[in-house]
Amino acid sequence: MDLNLTDKVAVVTGASKGIGLAVAEALGREGARVVAGSRTETPQLAALRERYDVAFTPVDLATADGAGLLVQAAADRHGRIDLLVNNLGATRPRSGFLDVDDAEWERVFDLTFFSAVRASRAALPHLLAVGGGAIVNISSLNARLPFPMVVDYSAAKAALSNLTKALSEEFAPRGVRVNAIAPGPVRTPFWTDPGGFADTVAAGAGSTTEEALVDVVPRQMGISTGRITEPQEVADLAVFLASPRAGNITGAEFVIDGGQIKTT
Repeated sequence: MDLNLTDKVAVVTGASKGIGLAVAEALGREGARVVAGSRTETPQLAALRERYDVAFTPVDLATADGAGLLVQAAADRHGRIDLLVNNLGATRPRSGFLDVDDAEWERVFDLTFFSAVRASRAALPHLLAVGGGAIVNISSLNARLPFPMVVDYSAAKAALSNLTKALSEEFAPRGVRVNAIAPGPVRTPFWTDPGGFADTVAAGAGSTTEEALVDVVPRQMGISTGRITEPQEVADLAVFLASPRAGNITGAEFVIDGGQIKTT
């Protein structure tokens, strides 16, 4: 299926690894001109630049001016912006609510919520100038299923899901579609890095990290398909939502969790 994204200019935040990297690759494969933002360029992101029209902009998106610098870099490079994928988000496992101080709440909200607020605010004038476009926000299942180990991250993602609805309501009449994706567990560094969530689960279950990812997490979390999601599966959905093929879809949140949520 041709998604009609050839030569569209797309900005992707948190694009150096995980879901953001997979989104950048999927957009590049579809012929889009991608401007990828993150603090550092990983070897995987550098490899994408050899294969597709992908440019890297080093930027700290947790700062007040980081998102604006990324969006401006894309506009300066290509003269327009058509798509924005707000992917950045981060936290680390803790014991619970009492383990999270003000500084950590602010850090997680800056990374996970305010980066999307600032990137959207910077990108929307460019999207409106070209007659419309699309924003895709990568939220989380934790927006609906808050988890004490990531209480601040869950709250930030809930705010992002709410922002998606608000932006869609305001800007859909002007041609800008805004949607969100809420993944469950995904095989990304968020889970697989040393000290990440898979290690925490493995320690509690007396298993290896890989056993936790393959067996313990799907079983404990009631994932009907019996496996966690792959980054490319989220990226494929994001690219479809960003494309004109999804031209009348806006204000929606799409869960990709292998059947973890059992209610409608």
